[in-house]
Amino acid sequence: MDDTRAVPATDDLVQPFQLDTLAARGRLVRLGPVLDRILGYHDYPPPVARLLAEALVLAAVMSDVFKYDGIFTLQAKGDGLIRLLVADVTTDGGMRGYVQFDRDRLAALAIADAGADAGDAEASVPRLLGSGYLAFTVDQGAEMERYQGIVDLDGATLADCAHRYFRQSQQLEAVVKLAVARAQGGDGRWRAGAIMVQRIGRQGIQGIAGAPVDEEAEDGWRRAVILMGSATTAELADLALHPHRLLYRLFHEDGVRVFDPALLRMECRCTPERVRTMLRSFPRRELDEFLIDDALEVTCEFCSQKYRFDVATLDGLYCV
Repeated sequence: MDDTRAVPATDDLVQPFQLDTLAARGRLVRLGPVLDRILGYHDYPPPVARLLAEALVLAAVMSDVFKYDGIFTLQAKGDGLIRLLVADVTTDGGMRGYVQFDRDRLAALAIADAGADAGDAEASVPRLLGSGYLAFTVDQGAEMERYQGIVDLDGATLADCAHRYFRQSQQLEAVVKLAVARAQGGDGRWRAGAIMVQRIGRQGIQGIAGAPVDEEAEDGWRRAVILMGSATTAELADLALHPHRLLYRLFHEDGVRVFDPALLRMECRCTPERVRTMLRSFPRRELDEFLIDDALEVTCEFCSQKYRFDVATLDGLYCV
């Protein structure tokens, strides 16, 4: 890759790349305005917002691994003060996410004002999620069987949990590094980045079909992992450092090829008709329990859009 070309600044993307001499491929993700928009729909305390940012960038960097046409969802459920965390991305780059958490428990632990320092991420899983599981789901529609991979929340960070999933996978050998940062002062905007390298071909790994170890391939893979790991948090989240230049900085000695990036955007899939369909799944009489001033209000957990239905409109939902 030529590092001397003038390239425009690029953000909110997934940049695929390949390391030919090291038999590895990967993806570099940058999130800026998309991340700010998703987090901006909710008044999350900084530690909660940071963990959702990690989940969003992890979902973006992992989604291409599964070769799907539909929706890739990362979901964490725990018994901690964060009960549920969801981040998903569609094939064409639509992203959204939200968190269900106990604000009182968060305040009681005296971390609501911890800010956005790097230390917040050091043990985000045990501190915020507790025990539970992390699930990766691929939904390609009603006519296709869903795929789901599940791993325990065993690790300090979501990246640790992802590595545990990689280790127990028979088809996937990969490593990932995440970074989340927030501007100090001013507008306090969030940024996130991630880089992932995935091994190409595993036929030479000992233990698979009794094949001997290919030492040259092993050395190449270890080198790819080391080089990827040298990327700093500042580099991964730096808008001024173009993805091509970062990849060149990391891998130029071994050669790196880049491909067309996939652009990401915030996109919620809630619509009035989907909300009506959801309401019709309940018996009509049960909806009366949620009426306030003779109306029911439904708020989308992803984008905070409010949908209001008066009694006459609710009655009309059940008319055939």
